[in-house]
Amino acid sequence: MIVLGIESSCDETAAALVKDGNVILSSVVASQIDTHHQYGGVVPELASRMHIEAIDPVICQALQQADIDITDIDGVAATRGPGLIGALLVGFNFAKAFAWAAKLPFAGVNHLEAHIYSLLLTRPHPDLPFICLVVSGGHTNIYYVSSPDQFELMGQTRDDAAGEAFDKVAKMLGLGYPGGPVIERLARTKDPAKIPFPRTMLEKGSFDFSFSGLKSSVARHIHDHDISTEDDKAQVAASFQAAVIDVLSDKLIRAARFKNCPRIGVSGGVSANRTFVETLTRKAGSKQISVFAPPVSLCGDNAAMIAARGTRMIEQGELCRLDHDVFSRTRI
Repeated sequence: MIVLGIESSCDETAAALVKDGNVILSSVVASQIDTHHQYGGVVPELASRMHIEAIDPVICQALQQADIDITDIDGVAATRGPGLIGALLVGFNFAKAFAWAAKLPFAGVNHLEAHIYSLLLTRPHPDLPFICLVVSGGHTNIYYVSSPDQFELMGQTRDDAAGEAFDKVAKMLGLGYPGGPVIERLARTKDPAKIPFPRTMLEKGSFDFSFSGLKSSVARHIHDHDISTEDDKAQVAASFQAAVIDVLSDKLIRAARFKNCPRIGVSGGVSANRTFVETLTRKAGSKQISVFAPPVSLCGDNAAMIAARGTRMIEQGELCRLDHDVFSRTRI
């Protein structure tokens, strides 16, 4: 089965063709970062307009890259939510019309479930069951994945997502958008333990997250000190990043031990942070827990993970009707 996946939940327009749910034939992503960079974050109206302009060329490029014809496609899958409503509508309605015109089954995919499926596209991938962290600009959730269709929510952020905290701290430091890559780059040059930013663990036994206190602590430090040189900014970046990584790693390892599960997967945009993955791997390894992360190409928003999850849904008969709509917020 060859499934066309379409993703447009935020600021990337993506299309991919995936065979049998695990073989990527093509994956094309058109990023809007250069446009949104000047505003310090995603502007929803601009994002929607750019999706409209990019979606047809991106799908044509995915077909060309896979060297297949439209008639070779067996199903269509698109992100249904969560995400920016205007952006979601572009990809979802395009996919719905494409599937209707070609008389193909159509699946509306939960974006968070798709991020979990990005791990199943990875080689090697974690055996079931495993603990999965979906960590991005909009989400920081821990799931216990016991089957291809069962995702038990164990913990989630109560305020800012980890990726959102990276973006906001980067903005405070005048580093631009997106914040994650530039903070990781600067952090490599400094001692992460120099500034004692807080590690918020919340109440005992909780797998939830909170990054608002850390963000406020960084803001106070910037206000109280002369943070004007790149060297100063790099030190704040290193200590901030270390605090986020410590919290994410400790919660994940505790969740794995709680479930007696020797496998952890990380997915979503922040999983592209190699310092995080390396630190988690080292800490988890001391507890005989293996860590899995997708290649960078599958960490951010992409359509291959949509097609992979959509393949499973089509096989299970979980299809969308023409009157189905998108949604901005949801939980698995």
